[in-house]
Amino acid sequence: MSRKTQATVEKAAKILIVDDDPSLLRLLGIRLSAAGYDVQSAASAKIALGILQHFIPQVVISDLRMEGMDGMALFEQIRSQHPNIPVVIMTAHGTIPDAINATKQGVFSFLTKPFESQELLETVEQAIRLQPSSSEESGEIEQWRSNIVSRSTVMTSLLQQAKQVAGSDFSILIHSQSGTGKELLAKAIHQASNRKDQVFTAINCAAIPEQLLESELFGHCKGAFTGAERNHQGLFQATDGGTLFLDEIGDMPLSFQVKLLRVLQEREVRPVGSTQSVKVDVRIISATHVNLTKAIKAGTFREDLYYRLNVVELELPTLVQRREDIPLLVQYFINQAVARSNAPIKSISQEAMELLISAPWPGNIRQLQNVVEQSIALSSESVISASLVKNALRDDSTQFPSFQQARDHFERDYLAKLLKITAGNVSQAARIAQRNRTEFYKLLNRHHIVAESYREEQS
Repeated sequence: MSRKTQATVEKAAKILIVDDDPSLLRLLGIRLSAAGYDVQSAASAKIALGILQHFIPQVVISDLRMEGMDGMALFEQIRSQHPNIPVVIMTAHGTIPDAINATKQGVFSFLTKPFESQELLETVEQAIRLQPSSSEESGEIEQWRSNIVSRSTVMTSLLQQAKQVAGSDFSILIHSQSGTGKELLAKAIHQASNRKDQVFTAINCAAIPEQLLESELFGHCKGAFTGAERNHQGLFQATDGGTLFLDEIGDMPLSFQVKLLRVLQEREVRPVGSTQSVKVDVRIISATHVNLTKAIKAGTFREDLYYRLNVVELELPTLVQRREDIPLLVQYFINQAVARSNAPIKSISQEAMELLISAPWPGNIRQLQNVVEQSIALSSESVISASLVKNALRDDSTQFPSFQQARDHFERDYLAKLLKITAGNVSQAARIAQRNRTEFYKLLNRHHIVAESYREEQS
């Protein structure tokens, strides 16, 4: 990339500045905006976390010492939600040892106040330059993840991680519920990798009987068993040079796990009935809805195989965790269905969309697609109605709660847990909640919670 092109890309980057000093916040914003960056400012760490729900920056610049949540606490929050975003910490002279310690914990860099504009800009440019390219500034994003429909922050963060690890040959384990699009993510990683021009093969390990799984993956020779009338090349050999996606790896029989581990360690397969092994070069992406840590403890999954498969783990969110993607997905499924069947449907009513956004979605994206397609199939109008969606959902009793309902639910659970912990001691519970005793009693009365009942439980 030429310096001119690089500068253009960098100046398009988004920057989030966090500082409780209004004058410094304003000054930094002016400096970075003048340099061509898209800048958002936050006067506290809590405000910054709110901004991060809709604004994903390439760099966060935060003061170390702030009222309430400090810069390091903010860094930990950002790292847990957006591990690829570099954080630059601003410090005073007296806190330089803290800043050095912060870099050891993963903070990208620190700036000691007062600092020159040039130092600020150079630090920001370096942070952006050393990041994995986001690819959002060009059409590249459409090439490798064109089938993943999303605008949610949680998916943006996940896709950044996926793009970062795609260039390596490390094994990747995708963990998620059924129906969330594990294979789509695996294909996207393949398309972003150096193997994109080679074969991508997917197999559902839970869908194949144990006696056929070895033959399907490793191949077999003619006469190896009854019905083996010719040589058969397994998926490992057929995918040589490419990517093999093993879905539902947690349901793989324990007896076969030993054989798969050997293939991954030796990078060679031996077809059933053969005495010769064949070298293979395959990148493994696996996926499961099973908690493999619990499976290891239960003795149903090998720990050594787990560490072979789980070099990098990606957590694919449920549809409920990315509700802001529902309108995009609905329109995508409508467009697909219309293209396939020439259906007269062109849009969906506002009431129907609200039902879809609020639904619980235990079946995730697969269920959403089914609901949309069923509504289209049964619609005699050009607009999908709320009644059709309601019928397709079959259960409208567990709608997404209102803010007040969610708040009440949280408060009830929170108060109950406190009283259980304190055995009904209201004074102690109020201190833990950092509320005065009178206010705490008001909360208990609002939710009809009787502290004495928790004392009885302990007696």
